[in-house]
Amino acid sequence: MQIVVHLPRAGSPEGEPPTRRALLEAVATAVGRLVDTAYADDADPAWGAAIRRYEDGWIRKVVRRARGIHWRRVQDLPGVGVEHDGAGVRALLPGPVGELPDVVRKLQVGGTEAEPDDDGGGPPPPGALAVAVNPAVTMTAGKAAAQAGHAAQLAWHAMPPARRREWAVAGCPVRVVRVTEGEWRAGLDHAAVVVRDGGLTEVTPGTTTALAWW
Repeated sequence: MQIVVHLPRAGSPEGEPPTRRALLEAVATAVGRLVDTAYADDADPAWGAAIRRYEDGWIRKVVRRARGIHWRRVQDLPGVGVEHDGAGVRALLPGPVGELPDVVRKLQVGGTEAEPDDDGGGPPPPGALAVAVNPAVTMTAGKAAAQAGHAAQLAWHAMPPARRREWAVAGCPVRVVRVTEGEWRAGLDHAAVVVRDGGLTEVTPGTTTALAWW
């Protein structure tokens, strides 16, 4: 799954770059909405087939950055867009890497960094999925966002049907929760979702990178 994030330059007419928290929440929300849309009773059959093929293998996510005309062009591709707390994201319908549209293939994977914020985003939205990222593991914002996206996708499948419907109706909101290393270790025992990364980039295989609960 290709995920494109809008990363304008500071002070540009396009706006300011998003904070790390907002970026992670927007990516996770976009992934949740994409999965929910693909599995809906009235879904486009091509969407349902694409997400099932994707989930039959590794649910790899690649986060790319765009601005200007490149950001505007990806809006025409099949997927789900989210604007959240200053972060713009588009999660694209999964497909074979060898068949990526040129407009996506040319986008940079590196440089997906974002500044942390101190306010934690305020009160969580009603019905939000809580996601925590491993505080002991160093990851770029793009990598961490992919892990939050994994957590949202796995949570959609793990939720009881009534809770899943509630989350979907609310728009699949996500609140990234900052945790200490001690809270992280405790959370491993009670979180509804534990994400273990395949280790293709930045972390070793099997690293626990994100938790989710509701």
